[in-house]
Amino acid sequence: MYLFPPVKSTDSDLPFCCFRMLRGRVKHCLHCILYLSFIFFFLVFAGAINLNEEEIVFPDPWETYGIYGTIILYILRLLTLLTIPQVLCNFAGLVFFNTFPGKVKLKGSPLLAPFICIRVVTRGDFPKLVKTNVSRNMNTCIDVGMENFMIEVVTDKALNLPKHRRVREVVVPSEYKTKSGALFKSRALQYCLEDSVNILTDTDWIVHLDEETLLTENSVRGILNFVQDGQHQFGQGLITYANEQIVNWLTTLADSFRVSDDMGKLRFQFYWFHKPLFSWKGSYVVTQVAAEKKVSFDNGLDGSVAEDCYFAMKAYMEGYSFNFVEGEMWEKSPFTLWDFMQQRKRWIQGILLVVHTKQIPLINKIFLAISCYSWVTLPLSTSNVLLAALCPIPCPHFLNLICGFIGAVNIYMYIFGVIKSFPLHRYGPIKCILFAAGALATIPLNVVIENIAVIWGVLGKKHKFYVVNKEVKVPVTV
Repeated sequence: MYLFPPVKSTDSDLPFCCFRMLRGRVKHCLHCILYLSFIFFFLVFAGAINLNEEEIVFPDPWETYGIYGTIILYILRLLTLLTIPQVLCNFAGLVFFNTFPGKVKLKGSPLLAPFICIRVVTRGDFPKLVKTNVSRNMNTCIDVGMENFMIEVVTDKALNLPKHRRVREVVVPSEYKTKSGALFKSRALQYCLEDSVNILTDTDWIVHLDEETLLTENSVRGILNFVQDGQHQFGQGLITYANEQIVNWLTTLADSFRVSDDMGKLRFQFYWFHKPLFSWKGSYVVTQVAAEKKVSFDNGLDGSVAEDCYFAMKAYMEGYSFNFVEGEMWEKSPFTLWDFMQQRKRWIQGILLVVHTKQIPLINKIFLAISCYSWVTLPLSTSNVLLAALCPIPCPHFLNLICGFIGAVNIYMYIFGVIKSFPLHRYGPIKCILFAAGALATIPLNVVIENIAVIWGVLGKKHKFYVVNKEVKVPVTV
């Protein structure tokens, strides 16, 4: 029974919409106050802001550590500055755009929307997961009122999905080879674009999902608004990881950083520049068919490990336009620390291949390259945590402020990710505080795993594609 009876959207809904918008803006203002306060107190705690006005005395580094030791210490300190572009974008995205936009409102009738193909790519190793999610995603689309859509599952192994007029199963033949020799997910995605396989018109749209990705009603409304607007050929939205059953709390809390990254850097680059300056993710991708066919996934071995990154950089190079899609989708974090590490290792290897390819001009990937090398040098920059205490060196005040700002923004990313993943109205203040404390407690473990993944990724074989298990095994009781 409804507390208030549901009504159709009319002008009389305006007060309710205004109330929701106002409530979201109040939440955003409170978040900004918390954000700026956290940065200030962190700078005070780190010593970048000295309230006591007491001068800190440092030993002469040239006499204490020698010429080479001093140079190495300053180089390590300066490596931290590689993160400045993405830190500034994260800060701007979390401050200048409403972080609590509320329910997405349809701007047009779903019946008038262009045809949308929801494309799921899988190896076929988890058929039960795929079948369940296809059913759930279809019901979500129908609940929102979508009519012109289908769900297409592209798989290496036959899944034998139940026959349905809205479901199409595409099995990639084992003998299929692309012109450039693309492998893995790129190969499957390119197979769908072949003239003998593709059934979509150039004006249709594709929503790319991983096999574990779940649509929400908000995300479907956001996609409908995006495709009906039609101003941009590519779009992407927010993915959260703390929904329904949480399998591994460590990895889920660690992934709270990724939630903030979507709301910060991803939103800012798309809302402000409409370009994938720092690339994008491989799921919750919305593309226009004509543009996707033009860019293509047939990008050789270098474009097969991080196919999403290569595709985004290539589309950027060819002048296509990007925007952020409202509404969130649901995924699950890796179930084990091993999968978590393997996932990060594949990302760093794939992005390195994109950064080093000669097919994409440096001007189109300069910010991606800076971001990538800030990740590659993570083991070196992490050493500053110990070296700052064991081997202090005098630095210009502005450098201390910048380093403190970088640290504060990156730590707050975990806090805000928890706020978005575990809403206060659902879990209450005590649990939310505990979740935030848990996310902060995972930072040391996350740093260790990221460092191992970086070293392994740089030294290991690059052209490999590790698939993370996302199928939840439900215990059977007799």
